[in-house]
Amino acid sequence: MSVLNVGDVDTIEHDLTFAPPAQRVAGLAQLGCDRKGGRTHLRRLYQDGSAKIRMPAVSADPLEAVLINTAGGLTGGDRLGWEIDVGAGTSVSITTQACEKVYRAASDRAEVRVKLTVGAGGRIAWLPQETIVFDRSAFARRLDLELAAGAEALVLEATVFGRLAMGEGAADGNFHDRWRVSQDGALVHAEDFRIGPGIAATLSRSAVAGGAIAMATVLMISPRGEALLDPVRDIIGGRGDASVWSVRKSGKLLARLFAEDGYQLRKRLVPLVELLNGRAGLPKLWSL
Repeated sequence: MSVLNVGDVDTIEHDLTFAPPAQRVAGLAQLGCDRKGGRTHLRRLYQDGSAKIRMPAVSADPLEAVLINTAGGLTGGDRLGWEIDVGAGTSVSITTQACEKVYRAASDRAEVRVKLTVGAGGRIAWLPQETIVFDRSAFARRLDLELAAGAEALVLEATVFGRLAMGEGAADGNFHDRWRVSQDGALVHAEDFRIGPGIAATLSRSAVAGGAIAMATVLMISPRGEALLDPVRDIIGGRGDASVWSVRKSGKLLARLFAEDGYQLRKRLVPLVELLNGRAGLPKLWSL
């Protein structure tokens, strides 16, 4: 490095280089379906950026769709969107190819936007695999579900803060999960879960999670909810609970589960999804 004198101004020559802005994930995928000939058929498929959708061959309803983030994970500044339109009288089951991973953010936050619409008499099962949150990550997810009269839904979101088996914790970070669910134009469920910046310290509190790092929220909008409450509670056991309400001439079952790691959480989620998802059962990509 040298200093040059140019008149009354000193300038510094140096060989420093600056990295270009990091490449960010940007993806949007849309899926729409209708009922034809007594079956659910694909009406629209749109894919952009890292958001992809694949549909395994099935012999009967529901239509199955697998969501894929080809970037392999999310970090600060990434944006991902999923939009599913389930037509009247149709049935769709949605899952993910793998667990979504949210990595450390140098700046900004990763954002995922989910928009689900279900027509009259239709049904959606939104069953992504767990979201794994790493230390010093920043993540916000927004889920909006609009149900017509007579439509049903099963919605699951599971989150694991760190990976115990790999010795990876999530001591700090920011996490925000926002849900808004309406039926026939009326709001029937809303929640905003926020944790951070001291994630591990907050989860360790007995009034919060008692040291659990894995948790799940399961919401079912269906008249069948009340009849399933007791078997749901049997599956959940002592680390979590479930309740039911009557909403818009239908029913709402809400369950929350906690576990010491992702494996112990999934051991209860598998039979719970099999119970609540009826004949569709467990997505093929789920396993223990």
